[in-house]
Amino acid sequence: MNVESPESDSPPEGGLDLATDTFLMEQALRQAQRAYLDGEVPVGAVIAHEGHIIARAFNQVETLKDATAHAEMLALTQAQAAFGDWRLTDCDLFVTKEPCPMCAGAIVHCRIRRVIFGCGDEKGGAAGGMLNLLQQPTLNHRCTITNGVLEDRSRQLLREFFLEARLKRKSAPDGS
Repeated sequence: MNVESPESDSPPEGGLDLATDTFLMEQALRQAQRAYLDGEVPVGAVIAHEGHIIARAFNQVETLKDATAHAEMLALTQAQAAFGDWRLTDCDLFVTKEPCPMCAGAIVHCRIRRVIFGCGDEKGGAAGGMLNLLQQPTLNHRCTITNGVLEDRSRQLLREFFLEARLKRKSAPDGS
């Protein structure tokens, strides 16, 4: 199977490795592209259990008029429903951008085993960027973190989105 194939939702055979991480991050990027097309900040997430996707989501803050409708939060809700439990201890979250503090808190509470993200966020990331809630020693759970998977593609999608947004604002009749 071609790891880069966007048509398939099943990872390559075998355990979780860099090829599987890349495949599953590709799936998260597909979700981020959906957000981009909907005019949302292009962040996508998938949650996998034993290498199979059980949840997928993208940012829908503007669409749902809900500040908590981040890709990670929506994916966690889906995964809990699919898994039949709020504890997602054997699940891995793939997200195109480093989780914010709100999402990181929910990730820890759901006991996600591993968080894999594309690009970091030194100003607001909570997986090692601004702070690291995912491995906070005083909390009852800590996640393994893998960063930089398809980092350039994740970052480029965000840059394009915000550049386009700035150009739209500048060309608006009232300049706002």
